[in-house]
Order: sequence, then structure tokens, then C-alpha cells
Amino acid sequence: MSVSRLWQAFALLSVVLLAGCATGPRITTDSDPSADFARYRSFAFYEPLAVETEGYSTPSSNRMKAAVRRELEARGYVYDESAPDLQVNINAYVDERTDVYNTPQMETALYYSYRARSYVAVPYWTNRTDVYRYAEGTLNVDLVDAREKALVWEGVAVGRMSRLKPAERAARIDSTIADIFAEYPHRAGAR
Repeated sequence: MSVSRLWQAFALLSVVLLAGCATGPRITTDSDPSADFARYRSFAFYEPLAVETEGYSTPSSNRMKAAVRRELEARGYVYDESAPDLQVNINAYVDERTDVYNTPQMETALYYSYRARSYVAVPYWTNRTDVYRYAEGTLNVDLVDAREKALVWEGVAVGRMSRLKPAERAARIDSTIADIFAEYPHRAGAR
């Protein structure tokens, strides 16, 4: 196996190992330190949600609302459209991303040496550039104090998008929202 082939195999193995480390979306959260989460007991959804920009719901937005409702109710919150303590807004968008990787490679070239009176293999270094384009999706869940109209907690998931069948997409939405709420430290009415 030539040295350049060995470097190519090493670079490919490195990319595969790094891709294997990225198993799920990156989750970040932020909260208002002055918010009194003990007084929040009920919630409702904004109408229309940020994810429903066209003014109507979609199967995905309905799935997101159901997953958020399930997570909040599991934490003791009650759904109340008439007088909620928290209003929930959901936003999702997709960005096209590009990753560029430069991999050094050693090549060899044959040059004629007049001193040796034969061809000599001379090593030299080059860079191989690989460009990867992919879609990166972001899902935001905002909890807003209904009385103060102020954001009190936000959970964000960012990850690579892939083409999924409807059942797989529904499972991905459920798991992503569950991952976001795994970072939510509060329960309804609890100090």
C-alpha cells in the first residue's frame, strides 16, 4: 500500500470516527434567573406558533405540540387555554451548512538525477480538500411568562437533518423534544 493511500485511509477513518461521536442533536438551554418557576402551574400554546408561519398547522407542528404537551404534563403542568401561566412557542428552521476539511497527503514524484543517472522518487506534500454540504436543523421551545410577556426558559436543539420517512420523522421529533425537556429542571408549583 502506498503512503498516499495510507494517508487517505487514515483521513477517511478519522472522519467516520468523528461522525460516530455525533449521535444526537446538541442541546442548549437558557433561563431567566429572576423568574419564579414555583408560581407556574398551567400552560397553553401561542396562536399561531412560530413554526406555523403560513397560518395553519401541519402534521409536524401538531406532533411538536403533542410532544411538548406530553413533556410539560409529565412535569405536573396543566393545559389551560383560558388563563395559562406559561405560553409555549415552538420554532424550527433549516440552514444549509458546508464543512471543509484539508487533509495533508504525501505524494511521490519521479525525477531524473544526473548524478545518480537514474530516476529517483522524491516525496512532496500536498493538501486534499474535501467539501461536505448538509442541512442543519434547529428546534426552539420557548416558555414565556403569560402575565409579564417575558421569556423565562428556552431549549434549543441543533443537529444534522436527514431524509426520513414520516414515522421516522415523528420519532425524531418526539426524541428531540424529550432531549430538550431533559434539561428542564422545574416542576409545576415546586420550589
